[in-house]
Amino acid sequence: MRSAYPRIFDFKKFKEIAEEIGAILFADISHFVGLCISGDHPEAFPHADIVMSTTHKTLRGPRSAFILCKEGYAKAIDKAVFPGTQGGPMEHIIAAKAVCFKEASSKKFIAYGHQIVKNAKALAQTLMAEGLRLVSGGTDNHLMLIDCVPLKITGRDGSEALAQCGIYTNRNTIPYDPGTAFEPSGIRLGTPALTTREMKEKEMEVIGKTISEVLKNISSEDIKIRAKKTVEELTKQFPIYKDLNQG
Repeated sequence: MRSAYPRIFDFKKFKEIAEEIGAILFADISHFVGLCISGDHPEAFPHADIVMSTTHKTLRGPRSAFILCKEGYAKAIDKAVFPGTQGGPMEHIIAAKAVCFKEASSKKFIAYGHQIVKNAKALAQTLMAEGLRLVSGGTDNHLMLIDCVPLKITGRDGSEALAQCGIYTNRNTIPYDPGTAFEPSGIRLGTPALTTREMKEKEMEVIGKTISEVLKNISSEDIKIRAKKTVEELTKQFPIYKDLNQG
């Protein structure tokens, strides 16, 4: 459930447990690495012995990954990666990661991380105000998990209804899920992509109300049509690509 955990990870506590049983602490920070950089989530080091992360998600880079570790593990990890599990290097991905890391070192990226969390909290508050139940009662990071059981629908039902409106989420298991891994009872959604498009708290309120209305009325075509129109208006107002020659 790490990839759907909406609260803060206590790496210090994990390290204490690892030391107590003589284990190595490995931390996968793929989902929230960008928030570690912006200071919105505690860093895994110095508590973790090995840290792994993807470079997409909150880091906004190419689909790839990296491994960091304390010196004592470096040689074994290097050997395991190459020639153990990987072959030829992909220079275009390496170059893209260099750009990604450069961007992540900027003040603009720090502001981006802060806004991700602000947006997530605003979206979570709106969803709860509209009567939806969120696992853990809110969020501290970039994501939230909707419990669909009170709505008497499955995560698949809800995510597919939202997809018909142009809102893409993914069905996800929840704690004590009465469903299965293939038919779970939750929906996971987050704010990094919306934040990249420069949407803020005001837009999160609109999006939260739209999501809530669809999930509470998944059989209503009229509501889906209205929701799709809202999505189209927002995406036109906040495009992925802005023509730098205009304005």
